[in-house]
Amino acid sequence: MISIDDVRRAREVVAPHIYRTPLLSSRQLGERIGAPAYLKAESLQRTGSFKPRGAVFAVANMPPEERRRGIVTMSAGNAAQAIAYAGRAVGASVVVVMPQAAPRTKVEATRAQGAEVRFAADMTMLMPIVRSVEAEGRRFLHPFDDLDMIAGHGTLAVEVLEDLPEADVIVVGVGGGGLISGIAVAATALRPGIRVVGVEPEGAPAMRLALDAGRVVPVERISTIADALAAPFAGQNTLEIVRRLVDDVVLVPDEVIAEGVRFLASRARLVAEPGGAAATGALLAGRVRVRPGEHVVAVVSGGNIDLSLLAELSSA
Repeated sequence: MISIDDVRRAREVVAPHIYRTPLLSSRQLGERIGAPAYLKAESLQRTGSFKPRGAVFAVANMPPEERRRGIVTMSAGNAAQAIAYAGRAVGASVVVVMPQAAPRTKVEATRAQGAEVRFAADMTMLMPIVRSVEAEGRRFLHPFDDLDMIAGHGTLAVEVLEDLPEADVIVVGVGGGGLISGIAVAATALRPGIRVVGVEPEGAPAMRLALDAGRVVPVERISTIADALAAPFAGQNTLEIVRRLVDDVVLVPDEVIAEGVRFLASRARLVAEPGGAAATGALLAGRVRVRPGEHVVAVVSGGNIDLSLLAELSSA
């Protein structure tokens, strides 16, 4: 497992390659939840999501011979762009296996970073294609269960607590669990007693299924507008960290996530994809319990949304 020391080391490595994103106060969100509220605007990060934090650190830590052989990963889009970005920075070729239904903007952005994209029928069929590409000699970089990825993502929590030392609750969307694991490792080490709460779509409950079963359980059917949170399974490493350090993981319907997108666009002037708005939506809907006076941070984890989907959700 990883520690706060790993997160601190990751910060030194990734700092030149990422933005320090702002922590914005949100009076209107605070009025809705009855507590001071803040938005960590990771939608403004390089490649449009938090993912470069982990990707840059993981690729930087690879032995040179592995980088020369190239990298393969799987993703619905945000990890794809970030790993392609990190690979290009060190001259490593990247193949990304994506579901055919991946948003076109994410596919195009991944290719623009120099990666080759191969398609699977859906999220549940990604791994067999990944294994076939891996057999060609490439190093598989797990998009959420790699420990270096998790440590890199923890740098987000370090920034939050530097900007808001009194933070009491951090709410974050969950797919495979990489982001919430890194945040939990860093936040609980730097501020004992802080609560970290995850939010998953009801149509892609990978982490909730794993927590309830006590083991990783494949999601048989995925159906959600939050493609960034549509992991086909939770990670083994992330499950262990979440079980130890995360206060709760709650499930929300797509309608709650869509309301988060609308609120961020209309009230916070932030463009967020559904996965990036899940934490805000859950707070608005009262799915995360907040005590009066607590300082609450919602992570806006990504902003890579098709304009057509944004228009559709905004007019709903």
